[in-house]
Amino acid sequence: MAAASHGHNPAAWTGVTITFIGFCVGGVAMILPMVWLFWVGMAVILLGGVVGKAMSMAGMGKQPATHHHAVVSVEKQTAVSV
Repeated sequence: MAAASHGHNPAAWTGVTITFIGFCVGGVAMILPMVWLFWVGMAVILLGGVVGKAMSMAGMGKQPATHHHAVVSVEKQTAVSV
């Protein structure tokens, strides 16, 4: 997976970090009887998804592949194997 550069960009890291903080807040709220803090954690989780998607749309996410050679070779492999 590392060769595909899956998730190695600022948008992914930021979205996951914010979402992880939201899960931590929600987890603390489950231990302590604080319903309002649980919902704050859920809001932070949603915020992480929105921020990650917005950053990706702003160009900080995974860039489209520009290697035409790799796409052509994959098409040739599937045509031969069929």
